[in-house]
Amino acid sequence: MSDIDDIDQRFNALTAQISQDERQRMASSAARGQTRPLRRGRRRRLRIAAVIAVAVLAGTGLTVTYRPDLVDGIHTGLTGVDGGMNLGAIPEETMPVDVKPVELSPFYGSPAEKYAEGAKGLVMPEAKAMGGLSRKEVSAALERAGKLLAASHLDRGVLMGGRPKKLLALLEAEQREWFARNLDRSGKSRTDSRPWVTSLAPGTAELAVKAIKVNGETRLSVFRDHGRRIVRIKVNYLFVYAIRRPGQPATTMRLVAHSVGTLEAWKDSGRLRFWVAQWNSGGTTPARCDVDDGFVHPFYSDSETDEKAAAATGAPTDPYSREETHGEGCQLASRT
Repeated sequence: MSDIDDIDQRFNALTAQISQDERQRMASSAARGQTRPLRRGRRRRLRIAAVIAVAVLAGTGLTVTYRPDLVDGIHTGLTGVDGGMNLGAIPEETMPVDVKPVELSPFYGSPAEKYAEGAKGLVMPEAKAMGGLSRKEVSAALERAGKLLAASHLDRGVLMGGRPKKLLALLEAEQREWFARNLDRSGKSRTDSRPWVTSLAPGTAELAVKAIKVNGETRLSVFRDHGRRIVRIKVNYLFVYAIRRPGQPATTMRLVAHSVGTLEAWKDSGRLRFWVAQWNSGGTTPARCDVDDGFVHPFYSDSETDEKAAAATGAPTDPYSREETHGEGCQLASRT
């Protein structure tokens, strides 16, 4: 006689001792248990099957007072000598499959998904002699422009609200003094140099991932100013950050900073000079319009209403467009 046949005989003998009322109660309980909604999935179904088997044993446990020796037999038959479950071989098609959740990049589905990462996105044109500067001098000017961009938008310390030390070191003495004197001096009657860089208001955000996506271009041209030829380096870049409220992964979103700027280079008494004529104009999305302290205050889906943004008019603009818009104040964006 097989183990399964022996278990059947023992189980039949056991259930014969149970009253009709008790059988009806157990059947009713089992029926109610089967109406519970279950989550689909192989691993989940196997776990449910194990729970059902235990439930049956628990149900028969109610009859231990009748013939505990019969229940012991059932337990031994099901578990085997070593106490482990012995339900037979599990069909291959019902074996659990370890499926690791796919972690999508926070840039997935946006144009930034295809952008270069970090400084690799700061692609400079080929240097050539122009505007009274040699090829080597133009190359040095382009290198300076690239370092200024990186110091303004890729420096993690500055992004978190720190002092732009690297940017200061790249400025000419006169501009360096001006920048340092006016840093974090926001207000209508003061000029604040903080907007030259992308700095998140302290405590408002953290990077969700290390990657910062970059896309844009740099153009060279020459113009004259008071008879002097000057090389103009025009930069136009998008910096896309994945941010979130500190310690709150569920609030992760993209922040797009559009940086437009101009660096000028010329020779003065044989010395190569640089001057930042314009820097970091273009705006940041999504950011609050009702705070004007030089820092970027991200606007999350659960943020309080921004009255200035609510009053903004005009067609929404695409933050991934590098087209230069000269509008002032708060503008609407179509996406992030």
